Amino acid sequence: MKRAVTLATALALCAGFAQAQTQPFVPGEDFMLQWDLDGDGKVTLAEAREQRENIFLMFDQDGDGRFSDDELAGIDEHKSMQREIGMGPGHNLPNGVVPPAGRGPGQGNGMGQGMGPGKGVGQRPMNPLTGLDMPAAEGMRMFDANGDGTVTEPEFVTGTDGWFAMRDRNGDGVLTTADFGRP
Repeated sequence: MKRAVTLATALALCAGFAQAQTQPFVPGEDFMLQWDLDGDGKVTLAEAREQRENIFLMFDQDGDGRFSDDELAGIDEHKSMQREIGMGPGHNLPNGVVPPAGRGPGQGNGMGQGMGPGKGVGQRPMNPLTGLDMPAAEGMRMFDANGDGTVTEPEFVTGTDGWFAMRDRNGDGVLTTADFGRP
């Protein structure tokens, strides 16, 4: 029975993958699926802040309202697992599209060997704009508003505002798929 369930699951996944390959690529579609909390086709700043709070709470394992070194390592582990299953930054580029120079494994951004953990040749480079591929401890520095070396829940959630403003290309106060893709 277990084998039949596993085979059925594998076939369903293959069918879903084949269907996904025939669907047109829509920049920002995955973001919208995760961040559009009320399903109205747009993400408001309030929704983005709420989702960031949800993310913080997911990784704040001890519930003390701040990220510890172990919790930051958990974020890195989560991102690594996402990449292993084909998720994470750049996973849904259209067929034939490659990341710009400096955004692929082991390329650019001045991150050669000897530059610290996770930055050697063959490793995924850091993205200074989004922090998605940089180690969580480094990426969180930008949210440490008081400079005490620790990121708290309010600092993490408030950090949404700058990113939201940058991503909102037309300045209408909401994010839609039109705010993603080529500038």
